[in-house]
Amino acid sequence: GTTMIMDFVFPLKESLVDSFKTWKGWAEERSCCDFSLHVVVKEWNEKVALEMKQLVEQEGVNSFKVFMSYKSIMVTDEDMYNIFKQTRDLKAIAMVHAENGTLIMKNEEELFNKGINGPEAYAMARPEEVESEATLRAITIAKQVDCPLYVVHVTGGEAADIIKTSRMKGDPVYGEGMISAIAVDGQAYWNEDWEFAVSHLSGPRISPHKDTRVKLLDYLACDNLQLMGSDHVTFTIEQRLAAGRDDFRDIPHGVNGVEERMAVLWELGVESGKMDPCRFVAVTSTTAAKIFGLYPQKGVIAVGADADIVVWNSSVVRTISSQTHHMACNFNVFEGMVCHGVPEVVICNGRVVVHHDTIRVVKGSGRYLKNPVSPQFVYARLQAQRKAYKVQ
Repeated sequence: GTTMIMDFVFPLKESLVDSFKTWKGWAEERSCCDFSLHVVVKEWNEKVALEMKQLVEQEGVNSFKVFMSYKSIMVTDEDMYNIFKQTRDLKAIAMVHAENGTLIMKNEEELFNKGINGPEAYAMARPEEVESEATLRAITIAKQVDCPLYVVHVTGGEAADIIKTSRMKGDPVYGEGMISAIAVDGQAYWNEDWEFAVSHLSGPRISPHKDTRVKLLDYLACDNLQLMGSDHVTFTIEQRLAAGRDDFRDIPHGVNGVEERMAVLWELGVESGKMDPCRFVAVTSTTAAKIFGLYPQKGVIAVGADADIVVWNSSVVRTISSQTHHMACNFNVFEGMVCHGVPEVVICNGRVVVHHDTIRVVKGSGRYLKNPVSPQFVYARLQAQRKAYKVQ
């Protein structure tokens, strides 16, 4: 049911621009649907500032992401301030992975030294407040420079509350849910089956509390969170085992979601009566297209729009399984979940790419789409606020 992907360019050894061109080349060779690219910025200096400008003006990038955790790429508050300010000056959108990386590293060290070295230590090192503290800090810094902010993969109820409060004040903040965070039980980290437990590692962690999962879905339904993403990063069990069997800090983490996102959200949101089909379309498609300036080319069925169409059959029942999914991994965090409703036909740019259970994709057929600066959905509101402030 996905007809376009927005991926992240991670900075390699070369420059931001070179990293972007490498990532774009990989996608152009393999992508079966249209795609755009966000760019991760891990440091601040004059060269980075010039490259951000070049990416916006020449390559069609309108979003830059920073990490507040992970030692090799996490930014300082000062760097984040400068990156957000440059993003605002370029009329682009800032994105943030909000976790307090320093606290996580200290917690991990304490746990490891105490001999707690299983997947449960990963979750224990990430209590909910490391996400909520970082979320508030990122929003506060963005507000100082008047920069719109997109908070990716929100998994904690406290972080969601902070986003809700900020939006009630009129701040241009957008919260993205993660499909596994509303559907998967974080108690899995304490499962005695190491392979099962380790296959659920995700950053931020999936909450072990059912009321948090319910809250995130409720917030998505009533627009306290605006979108539903997948944060799709997968590994085989063998890859995780080889990297981190002796030290949980080395286990690669990430879970699946891009294939299951639509069906799982329909099951939990629409089938339960928490959201109607129109809201389902908004959080899975239209709102993202508007935020990143692709609407009405994407996110709507209309004359002149791309012929990206999903025919949804709400009467078909399907059970999710690693035996039948189409991913290069041997575990599925949604294993055994029964979903009422599936994408029966998927059309990308007028080409039928899925028909019932038959996949008809063409490798390399996806186009790279440039994202415009100053997307109206985001910046029209900012401009109105600035005008009102001047009048006052």
